[in-house]
Parts: sequence; C-alpha cells; structure tokens
Amino acid sequence: MKRKIVVFALMVVVVAGLLLLARFQLGLRDGRGAAAVAAKGHDAPDFVLTDLQGQTVKLSDLRGKAVVLNFWATWCPPCKQEIPWLVELQKRYGGQGLQIVGVSMDDGDPKDVVKFAAENSINYPVLIGEEKVAEQYGGIDYLPTTFYIDRNGVVLDRVFGQPEREEIEQNVKRAIATTRKPLS
Repeated sequence: MKRKIVVFALMVVVVAGLLLLARFQLGLRDGRGAAAVAAKGHDAPDFVLTDLQGQTVKLSDLRGKAVVLNFWATWCPPCKQEIPWLVELQKRYGGQGLQIVGVSMDDGDPKDVVKFAAENSINYPVLIGEEKVAEQYGGIDYLPTTFYIDRNGVVLDRVFGQPEREEIEQNVKRAIATTRKPLS
C-alpha cells in the first residue's frame, strides 16, 4: 500500500512539473498577469544589458528599427557559421533600419568574447547575456536562438538552431518591411 502511495505521489509531482513546463514553453501568463516568455505576435520583453565596451543597451531604445536578437556563444559551431552571414546582413540592410544584436551566452571571461568579436569583424552590438534575460525569452536551451522583432517591438518569429542563410534574410526583410506605428 505504501508503495502505491509513493508511486502515485511521484506521478502527481511529474505531471505537475510537466504542466508548469508547458505553461512556460507556451508563453502563457502566470497568476500575476506577467508574460512568462517572449511569444510570437507579442511585445519583445525589454531588457538592459552591457555591451563589450561596458555601455548599457536597452532593447526598447531600438524601437523603430527591425531587430535580429541572436543568442549565441563563442564555443557554438552553428553560431560561428552564421556570424559572417549576420555581419553581411547588417552591412546590407543597416541603412534600411536593421539592427542585429548579439547576446553572448558564454560563461567565461568577457575578454574572450571581445577577442572573438574582433577576430570575426562583428559589426553589430554584442551584449553580455544574463540568465534573467534568457528566461524572459523563454529560456535559451539551444544556440543559436534568434528572435526577429519588427519596428514596433513585436516578435515576428523565434528560430532555434541555425537556419539556412536565405531563411535569415527572408526574416530580416519581413522585419524591415513593417511600418512603425505612431506613438499615441
């Protein structure tokens, strides 16, 4: 009898955990009404992070620009492969209102990220990521993870892993094509 009770209790804990995980992954609201994660069609959560030069960067200061928010790490092979594409896209579309923002999820010394950025001629802001921001964006379980945010700060798409270069460019064009809503 005791064994059945223990098994039943364990099953209840597992099911409750899975339900909480599902709520988190789906971006459902918690009991306080706060959005759990960045969700497609919703405002991108604002944050303040430090860039490689020690300056603070606030996502909401980029309103009016199409933003590619790319979570990556120096040790991630797919991240390394897509960085030259992002550099090239920033050059090509920056004048049209594109701002790529890299968020380094490296655990090591930020000096290693600075060195990596210089060696790879990264021409867009690279921010030092924090777990709190990763949680706002649904938890960053895969690298790279990229969010395409329109000029109004709305998440258009979230992509896990490395897509083809053409898919990245299509998402960039879609984000740039949005018109900014006037502030009221």
